[in-house]
Formats: sequence, structure tokens, C-alpha cells
Amino acid sequence: MTWTFALHRNSRAIERGSYDLTAILSVAEGQRAYQDIRHWQGYEPTPLRDLTGMTMGSGVHRVLYKDEASRFGLGSFKALGGAYAVGRLLQQHLNKQLDRPVSVDELASGVHMDQTRRITIACASDGNHGRSVAAGANRFGCDCVIFLHERVSRSREQAIVALGASVIRTTGNYDESVRAAAQTSRTKGWYVVADTSDDPADRMPALVMHGYSTLVIETLEQLRSAGDALPTHVFLQGGVGGLGAAVVSHLWEELGDLAPVFIIVEPSRADCLYQSAVNGRPTPAKGDLDTLMAGLSCGEVSRVAWPILERGVEFFMTVEDGAAVQCMRLLHRGALGGGSIVAGESGVAGLAGLLAAVNDRTGMALRRLRLSASSTVLLIGTEGATDPGIYEKLTRE
Repeated sequence: MTWTFALHRNSRAIERGSYDLTAILSVAEGQRAYQDIRHWQGYEPTPLRDLTGMTMGSGVHRVLYKDEASRFGLGSFKALGGAYAVGRLLQQHLNKQLDRPVSVDELASGVHMDQTRRITIACASDGNHGRSVAAGANRFGCDCVIFLHERVSRSREQAIVALGASVIRTTGNYDESVRAAAQTSRTKGWYVVADTSDDPADRMPALVMHGYSTLVIETLEQLRSAGDALPTHVFLQGGVGGLGAAVVSHLWEELGDLAPVFIIVEPSRADCLYQSAVNGRPTPAKGDLDTLMAGLSCGEVSRVAWPILERGVEFFMTVEDGAAVQCMRLLHRGALGGGSIVAGESGVAGLAGLLAAVNDRTGMALRRLRLSASSTVLLIGTEGATDPGIYEKLTRE
């Protein structure tokens, strides 16, 4: 196949250590989230797979794949963020009511169910974030309403309902469902657990992103325990920017001058981060958002995440939907090494960006990205088959 891509170097990316990102996200808060999450029932670190097949002819030394398909049985890294934010919100509510600190274990025990069941949590979602928020509400004992736009599949809706949440369908795209969730919640007195916001001072998306830090902490622990080298490059999925900001901020603060080169990859039809980088300010996507990478079908960047991405991400890429399908199939049949890997359509954008660069016959992409035979690349496989029907259809060859 032809690996069509666009690549933009962000001239506003600055030298590591010359800007303090901890006013938005911090390693300390990420560690706090990790300590909570690792005590949840069912917690296990997700595997870090070695894609040995990628080293042959790719021009890079090693490719590692953090596989989030098994995360808490929800099939996505999103299981970390929304559920953690629900727990923190309820803790803060109970701390005020009881005039004392309430631990996450105490909250999860159900002893405060009389208070928590009076609270309703809401959010908008393409599927995975809503599933995480619903799981958090189920775990900690509050009501939950998830707003899904018209393009979200019925299978993803059913997975949310199975966790005890109610679903409200909205017209339009993801960004319109975000606005509907905010407006309805204001009217009804519900608490919105959003993974994006147009208000840079909104702390809820920051709580969600701190939950994502768990996968970064696990990755560093896995590398260090094996005596492996740190990554020189990290390819990350786009969306509204929450995952990217969590990974960039954590590695920037913890590794300092050893922090890798970051590359954000998006669908060409949902390229709000790419457009924001080109224009030097938050800019809506140019595409129509009609991409099979449903979890990345976002038209507007999170204003909470953007200050981190603007300063910490050197390259922004877009890829076509066909590249995602090809990546899913390659992983499914184990052609890249690491055995057969189940990866959903939104979970392979980073891999698609890497393969697009590797397959650029001019060699320009590898040179610009500074990828070489000494490079170790980290990919985050952000989801498994979150819609089994779509997965089966796309991986059928």
C-alpha cells in the first residue's frame, strides 16, 4: 500500500527543561494516581511488547509497544483516566461533607453509598472515555450519564450500559456532544468528568490525564527492571491531546535532557492538533471528522493539554484511514513480531505514523525525525477490539 502522510515540525517546541510544565501536570500527581489505581480490584500492569519484526529493514534499532488492550477488562488506556477522576471527585465531595480526608479504599468499600448515590456523573464520549467514567461510577457508587454522538457504534453504547450507566444520544459529532453534556449537566446539577475543556484553568481534564500517567510509570518500571534503554522517540495518538500531554509532561519532567523526541499522529480527517501546530494556536480540524479511527474523531484541541503539546512535541503527523487498517492486520497476524496483537482502529495511529516514515522512499521522513539504527521507538497501543464487530471486519483479509 501507499503510506500517505503529512509531517510538520513544530518550531515552537523548546529545549527540554526550559519550561515548567508542572503547573498543569506533574510527576507527583501522576504518582498519586498510580498509587490509587494499583490498589483497584483487577489491577495488573499491561505488557510492553517488543516488535522484533520492525527492526528488519526499518532503519531503527528497536520498537516497543505498550499494549493497553487488557486494561481492567475495558480494552483501552482510557480505563485509567475517567475512572480515576470520578474517584477523586467523589473523594473531594466527601472530604467536605465529612470534614476529614476519605481514602480511595474507604470510598470503594461502599460505606458512604448513601452520599455517593445522590451524585450524578456525566461526560461526552466517543466510547472509551465514557466506558471508563461508567466503570468509575460503578466502582465508587454513584449515578452516571454518558452522552454519545450519532457516529458512536451500538456495540460501544451497549458496553457502557452494561456498566450501569444511562446513555443520551446527541446529534452531530463529538465536539457537539461535549457541549450537550456540559449544558445539560449545568441544568440538572450533574458533575461533568471531561477529558477535554476549552477552559485552560479547568482541573477535571488534568485529573483524567494524571490517571493516564500510570501507563507511563509502568513503562519506565518495565524498561528499568529489564535493564533496557530509554526510548529515543515516542509516537502518540492525537485525539483532543490528553494522552499526548500526559506522556510528554511526565517524561519531560522525570527524564529531563534524556526525554525522547515526541511525534503526535492523527487521522487526516480529524487533525485539530496538526492544524494547531501549523497555525501556532488552538485551531479546529480541517477535515470532516469522518474517520474510522473513531476514538480520534475530535475537531477541537483541549485547551488544558495544548500548552504542554505546543512546547513539548516537536513533530505532528497525519495519516490516512487505510494505514490504520493495515497496521491492525499486521499486528493481528503477528507480522511485526511480539505475537498476534489485538489493536483497535484508534490504537494504531502511532504505529501508522512510524510505518509511514519508514516506508517513505525518499528517506526524508527518517532524516527529519532523526530516526536511525540507534533509535528505540515507543508506541502506545491505546486500545484493543473495543468494538469486536468492527475489529473482525477490518482485520479480515
